[in-house]
Amino acid sequence: MGQPLATRVWRNWARTATATPQRVCHPRDLHELSADVRRAVADGLRVRAVGSGHSFTPVATTDGVHIRVDALDVLERVVSQADGSTHVTVGAGIRLGALNALLAERGLAMRNLGDIDKQTLAGAISTGTHGTGARLGGLATQVVGAELVTATGDVVQTSATQEPELFELARLGLGTVGVLGTVTLEVVPAYRLEAREEPWLLGDVLEQLDGPDGLVEANDHFEFYWFPHTDRTLTKRNNRVADDVELPLPRVRGWLEDEVIANGAFALANSIATLAPSLTRSVNDIATRTISRRRYTAPSASVFVSSRRVRFREMEYALPRDQVAPVLREIVSWIESSGELLPFPLEVRFAAADDLWLSTAHGRDTAYIAVHQYVRLPYARYFDAVERIVAQVDGRPHWGKMHWLEAERLAELYPRFADAQRVRAQADPDGVFSNPYLDRLLGSPRDAG
Repeated sequence: MGQPLATRVWRNWARTATATPQRVCHPRDLHELSADVRRAVADGLRVRAVGSGHSFTPVATTDGVHIRVDALDVLERVVSQADGSTHVTVGAGIRLGALNALLAERGLAMRNLGDIDKQTLAGAISTGTHGTGARLGGLATQVVGAELVTATGDVVQTSATQEPELFELARLGLGTVGVLGTVTLEVVPAYRLEAREEPWLLGDVLEQLDGPDGLVEANDHFEFYWFPHTDRTLTKRNNRVADDVELPLPRVRGWLEDEVIANGAFALANSIATLAPSLTRSVNDIATRTISRRRYTAPSASVFVSSRRVRFREMEYALPRDQVAPVLREIVSWIESSGELLPFPLEVRFAAADDLWLSTAHGRDTAYIAVHQYVRLPYARYFDAVERIVAQVDGRPHWGKMHWLEAERLAELYPRFADAQRVRAQADPDGVFSNPYLDRLLGSPRDAG
């Protein structure tokens, strides 16, 4: 007998997507994963892999078979390459936090990370998760190989030299060509970062962004948060330092700022703004005045990753980097003229151009603008306005976050979009790994085929 209906109801973290699949599978290895896919196809059911549910879209929903990849989390091998690099192969279902710990035990680290480590590796790379750094790409740029189970149930090895076109969508393709079983990453020796967090006026940040000595180029990793209805930001500059540089963050201060203020007090502030919207400006003003300067050193993952327990909805767009300041000024102007009241900060990050077919940074140095709204507050008017503003500079939406673009417009934004559609149709002509949302994004594989 199958699972009771109540145990099969799935919701994503943001509570923006729900699914009730007919069957939920928990494969423990590639053999079981292959068998689960074959059985689903024989039963005429569609398949979606699901991890932590940190995507804000219905990308993982299905009424067919959900494959939970959590148990595919084993370290398979660590290989030193002839060029001096190191490749690590792990189960695709490993959570980023566990991966970071596993690498640290071996004196290794990811080249760059985002600020949340709860996602599975498969989900993070498949949706284009990224961190910040003008000379660094997203997580998928660190993938050098992937093993996946295709729509026929076959296990296929992919890399830049093995099935290279399939590899493009295996490492960043929303799970549309198969279920990832293992991922091989190029990793680096473990390193420490000096973190400098400071309040800055928004005008000063925008004036000093660009140029060889600007905030973006002069730091290994730079990002900032702007608090609506104020002229203040929180800036974060993270730079590599020697292993013997020790400037620890006092434990009590770290707990007070990261747990009590960043989560507890922030949750309270959003609750106040929800119950009494007229207080939003005052709440944001008070919140920004509590931001203090701090400087410390720590292993890279400890600096990159932050605790995020206040639930929210998010939309993020990738822009040509030279457009970030004028676009942000237009968003600020819209917020102030619209009367919209927003307790959540807006985040800006940066990335290097890359050549991945569906990367939001494909072919251009990129700035990311992410807008958020507290889970109990309406978001549609705000997100719609921002989407219209970024459309003027050919903004590309983050694949794992909310947006309203469909295949026709996305084809105009991605030079290799038609290639992605072609390879998807070849790998999965019957749409085994599709759902209505993906068909809106990428078109039906039957049509492309």
